[in-house]
Order: sequence, then C-alpha cells, then structure tokens
Amino acid sequence: MKQVISARASGILLHVSSLPGPHGIGDIRHAYDFLDFLARSGQSYWQILPLGPTGPLFGNSPYMSFSAFAGNPLFVSPELMAAEGLLDRADLASPDFSDYFVEFDRVIAWKEQLLAKGWQRFRGARLSADFAEFCAAAPWLMDYCLFMVLREKFAGAPWYDWPAPYRQADRQALLLASSELAERMDYFRFEQYLFHTQWQRLREHARQKGVRIIGDLPIYVGMDSVDVWANQRIFELHPTTRLPINIAGVPPDYFSSTGQRWGNPLYRWGARKGDVKKQLYDWWHARLAATFSLVDVVRIDHFRGFEAFWSIPAEEETAIQGAWRKGPGLAFFQEMHQRLENLPIIAEDLGVITPAVEALRDELGYPGMKILQFAFADDEHNPYLPFNYDQNCVVFTGTHDNDTTVGWYLDPEVPETAKHNMRRACNRDDLAVEDVHRQMIFLAMSSVAALCIFPMQDVLGFGNDCRMNRPGTSGGNWAWRCAPQYFSPEVATWLREETRFFNRLPGAKKPAGEVEDQ
Repeated sequence: MKQVISARASGILLHVSSLPGPHGIGDIRHAYDFLDFLARSGQSYWQILPLGPTGPLFGNSPYMSFSAFAGNPLFVSPELMAAEGLLDRADLASPDFSDYFVEFDRVIAWKEQLLAKGWQRFRGARLSADFAEFCAAAPWLMDYCLFMVLREKFAGAPWYDWPAPYRQADRQALLLASSELAERMDYFRFEQYLFHTQWQRLREHARQKGVRIIGDLPIYVGMDSVDVWANQRIFELHPTTRLPINIAGVPPDYFSSTGQRWGNPLYRWGARKGDVKKQLYDWWHARLAATFSLVDVVRIDHFRGFEAFWSIPAEEETAIQGAWRKGPGLAFFQEMHQRLENLPIIAEDLGVITPAVEALRDELGYPGMKILQFAFADDEHNPYLPFNYDQNCVVFTGTHDNDTTVGWYLDPEVPETAKHNMRRACNRDDLAVEDVHRQMIFLAMSSVAALCIFPMQDVLGFGNDCRMNRPGTSGGNWAWRCAPQYFSPEVATWLREETRFFNRLPGAKKPAGEVEDQ
C-alpha cells in the first residue's frame, strides 16, 4: 500500500464556491487562476469541499447534496462555455454580484438561464460524440436526471413526499416518466457533461502545475437525494413511509452540548441478506470510483462512523438519546482496496475517537487529522499539540467547521489559558493579534506532520466574519468568497518562503530516515 503523503508538503483549503470571479460564485475557469497561485506559493495540495449539486432546502450545504456522483452546475464556467461557442461574449455580462459572499438565490437564477441558453445552442447543433460517450460512461446519470425532472414535476417536493408510485420507484411509473420527460432529462445530462468535461481539463492543469486535489467525501448522503431514492434497500427506511427509522449525527462534543442531529439516513451495514449487502458494497464501490475520477486524494468525513456510528431515533429532536452501533470496519476497506487497488484516503478522525477507531485507521495506514485550534485547552498530553504528532498525519490550523484562527483567538468563549498556551507554544508572549494566523501556520509548518493545510482565511488573517460554516446552525453558512485582490504577489512570496524554510516545497529533499512508499 502506498503512503498517501510521501513527502513533506503543504496546501490550502478553499472551496470552489469561494473562488473570486465576476459571476457571483467561484467556478472552474477561475480555479485555473487559483492553481497558478498555489504553484507560485510553493503549495502541493488544493483541498476542496464536496462537489455535488446543492439547494436552498439545506442552506446550500455541500454536505447535503442531491447526488454523491453528480457535479454542481453552479461551478460550470460561463467563460469556458463561451470559448466552446455555447454562449456569446455578451451573455457574460453578469449582474453586480458581491465579491465577498455568494448570493445563492440570485446566482442560481442567473446561472440557470445561461445554462438553458447553452443547451439550446448545443442541442440545435449536431450532438457531439463526446456527449454520447460521457452519457454512456456514467451509470449513475440516468437515475440522477430522472430524479431531477421528477423533483421539478412535483414542484420541488422531496422524493418521500411524491405520489406512491414515484416514491416507491415503481418501474412502470418511472418508464413512463422517463419517456414523457426525456427532453428535460437531456438538459440535466448536458449540465453534467459540461461540469465533468470542464473539471477534467482543470485536473490536467493541476497536474501540470504539480498540485494534487484533495476531495471531500461525507460518509452519509442527504435524505432528499437520488442516492437514497434509487437505492432504498440499502438504507434504514420505514417500509411504507420510506422515512428514516434512525438517523445520523454525533453525541455532545466540542461544537454542541446537545450533539449534532444531522438527519441523514443510516446504511444497513448489519443487513443479513446477501443481496442487500452486495448492493450496499457495490454502491460504495461506484461512489469511491466516481470520487477518485475527480480528485487525487479523498478526505473521508466522519471516518469513525466506519468503526462505530451514532444512531439517533428519528423522532428525537436532539442527538442526546442516540447510541453507538458497530460499523462495517476493516472488512469493508479491505474489499474496497481489492476492487479499486490504490485508495489515497485521509481519515477525518475528529470527535469521540476510541482506541478501536485509531486501530482501524492505523491498520489501513491512513493519515489522521490534527487541528491546532483544539491543541491548547488541555495539558501537555493533548494529541493535537505539534510535539505529540507522528509523521503520518495532516495538520490543519482549522477546518471549514472551525472559526478562523483570528476569530478563535479573539473569541471571548475561548479560555485565556488556551490562548496563553498557544503563545507559549510559539514562544511569543508578546504576540500581536495581527500575527496570530502566521504563528499558527508556523506551528503547523514546523511540525513533523507529513502535510499541513491552511484555510485561505488563515493564510490571509481574516476574522470570524469570513467563517465558512457554524455547525448546528442553518443559516448564513457556505457563502464566503475571497475577493481577487487578496491573491497578491506579496502573499504568494511570503507563503513560498515559509514553505521552503520548512522543507515542504514540491520536490524538496526528504529528511533522513523518512519512510519511502511501500
């Protein structure tokens, strides 16, 4: 098994939606510019959030997508469409969108009319062989497009509120619908064709720049998703209502005193019928294969759920009354490795972590995660302190769920002892607020961790008004954008010099004794 991270390296966490650009939301065209910035800065990795299509019902969260396989059409670049002759240059004159946050309602409406124009031109010409080849090579596409047109047919209602024949995926009803709505299904195929072809060209640019993309795979999928609707037997659903019997979440932790009630349906990991288990494993195989076709490395969100998962009765309003249940464990990953061979995975092993979870992670050789904001509240045995790391881990100043480093430091709820311990770790009793983010980056860079990742907000020293997500809240998340002026030569030069000093530049000489790939 190859090491996931084979040499000291660093990278930046910035979701596609947060990229700058004139069209209200980051898109694939402007990701090229960011990859160029990463290369100038000496960075080897770009970490993103899940790429699936989102919607307003769940606050446009990338962790509650309509599909674990499809791409978000909001990330399709109008400029690249124009370069392909699908739009005129005049079509690119966008409304006056904010540079600092995504106005999702306005952006969705504007992007949809552009995609509709592109589709009319695309279908008016002779459909390309590439389009037919893409459709034939995407076994998930038929279910996805049918799901999306049925959502439109039933005025955006979640699938479990559809009339019974459609809710229960009756074969005759679906055949009739796919015939009646064939043209609209072709439009959704077109959206996915654009996303995937644009994204694959972007991946080639990343390879040329020496940047690997780290994707994010949530262990669970959204209840109102094609994944659940088209694969109901592999989830714990009521046989009549098709609603979840138990739902996912986590017990009380750092983020919430009542735990987190995510609401996702649970997998039937304990199914005794061999055909259900086969369908579940086949679905996971397809999901992993599709994800690795888009990215180079995958961070599995809530990895601990494969060892044991928190099961909450669906009628409970909080996560407090949940219980731990056994996950599929090592046997699952052994089978996935057998089917897919190399699986470069980072295990998100945060929260309530037991020796059994650590044993599973270590048996697989996956690097875990270390969060510096968690390092300073306890004593010298805290596993997130840099001097307690081993090499096979990834250290973050914070993640998309944390406050920014400056926001954390200024937060009156963070104990003064933690801030004192952070200053002591930096040997900077006189630390000024404007230097906090760079000192945290110094701690990460100087550690033995194979890889360190910094949210772009921490590279720039932004406060909590630039936070990406507040767990347990439903509004105002996922909207932050980074304006173009902040990707400056000065920032790139500083970051490259720090990366060079700590021997993390691409192609840097390995330290003596560092383990080679096996």
